[in-house]
Amino acid sequence: MSMPGHAPPVPAPPTLLEPDLLAADPAGLADVGRLVTELTREAASALRRRSGPLPALTPAELSRLVDAQLPEGPLPRTGGGRSAVLALARSFAAHTVDLADPRAAAHLQPPALSVAAAADVLASVFNPSLDTWDSGPYAVEIERRVIRSLADLAGYGPEADGVLTPGGTASNLQALLIARDTALGGRADVRGAGLTGLTVTPVVYCSELAHFSVARACAVLGLGEDAVRTVPADAEHRMIPAELARSLANRAAGELPIAVVATAGTTDYGSIDPLPEIAVVAARHGVRLHVDAAYGGGALFSDRLRPLLAGLDAADSVTIDLHKTAWQPAAASALLVRERRDLVASTGLRVAYLNPDDDGAEGYDGLLGHSLQTTRRADAFKVAATFLALGREGIGAMLDACHDLAGHAARTVEAHPRLELTTDPVLTTVVFRYLPHRAADAAADPAGIDEINGALRRRLLREGTALVGRTDVADSVRLKLTLLNPQATTTDIDELLTAVVRAGMSEETS
Repeated sequence: MSMPGHAPPVPAPPTLLEPDLLAADPAGLADVGRLVTELTREAASALRRRSGPLPALTPAELSRLVDAQLPEGPLPRTGGGRSAVLALARSFAAHTVDLADPRAAAHLQPPALSVAAAADVLASVFNPSLDTWDSGPYAVEIERRVIRSLADLAGYGPEADGVLTPGGTASNLQALLIARDTALGGRADVRGAGLTGLTVTPVVYCSELAHFSVARACAVLGLGEDAVRTVPADAEHRMIPAELARSLANRAAGELPIAVVATAGTTDYGSIDPLPEIAVVAARHGVRLHVDAAYGGGALFSDRLRPLLAGLDAADSVTIDLHKTAWQPAAASALLVRERRDLVASTGLRVAYLNPDDDGAEGYDGLLGHSLQTTRRADAFKVAATFLALGREGIGAMLDACHDLAGHAARTVEAHPRLELTTDPVLTTVVFRYLPHRAADAAADPAGIDEINGALRRRLLREGTALVGRTDVADSVRLKLTLLNPQATTTDIDELLTAVVRAGMSEETS
């Protein structure tokens, strides 16, 4: 109680970190708001001092800097409170990749939308899980509806279903798990006999340009990476259906094809396999078809690019990465299946303490039976927030803008005497290389031109001025722009390519 003539004491505001505050409590939620405000203010201050998408440091220099900032490592004996967290935020923003910088164009890694990032914070605050209904009732219902919307977009019917996963690799793994179990007679039979007791050899067919996650999934599923049968691609980097048909018809005795994996958006070129023709071949041979559209699936949002995915609805399952071409914070991948029964046949177990039968009969079922995971965060919330904010047309317009940038980049490369375009872009990827000053030197010394292209990319990384990807084409080094910043301009692209040429010239004379 205050003394006469004295004002009552003013309670001290909460500090940045109060260990007894829980995020979802009213006081904790308010503290989260203050935390996010202070942390983002520090990050914005650090970003204003940036001069490129990467820190101008070598890996060794960055490692020494982090060691100096964290002399006791990230787990000191005594916490440093507010000042330690703000210092970490400043350093993180100053030295991480800045994907919003238009010169960041190396990977299938877009800048996240602010609406999605904000929704992601709220999902973290309440920390629901999707495995049981009572662990996150609203989140469960939101994911069901997000999956339904995506299935409709893919052209699937009312029996379709799906699940959000931690990434395209996980989606492809689950798709091939379903394919394996379907081909081998069901999950129970596979468990009982064990793969070593099989009288057939399960194999998977995919393009020679398919993502490495196909082989990785085969290894995880006990089939072995050598279960992959690669099919040649044509000059446009697309699987050749006639070669697929020939491979299936001439397979070795005892081999059992469990899946054909078509790619809609290869990592290196953005090329899309001819889905209608591949679907016909797969159906003729009675083989399940999975489409890895982790990259290209975003074309479904675009009226302009959607025709590239004609035939997608014939696939038994589809992978779509929303953290690529829907600008979500990682991770938000979707596995869609044309038939719900295929999904739950492989993962639809029931556990007494999570989803007992009587709860399920009364409607209290979560999504444990849809997923390879148990605890699973509410990634559908940020996706739904984005969809509601922008709609299909808004997301499609963003992809169209990136597609336009890729077209501009390709034309600029073709017109530049020191650059050589490898192939016309299909989605948002541009593959090219830098040519040394004299074309004759390039033809006479292919190893030399490869060395220059590899070195110029590292020079840009070291200087922090640009982030450009690389790949190999016929064992020759190529540079790659993966353009996923819809706010970038043609001027930004011109400046990025100018930086590539300048770095190449510096490497020639160094």
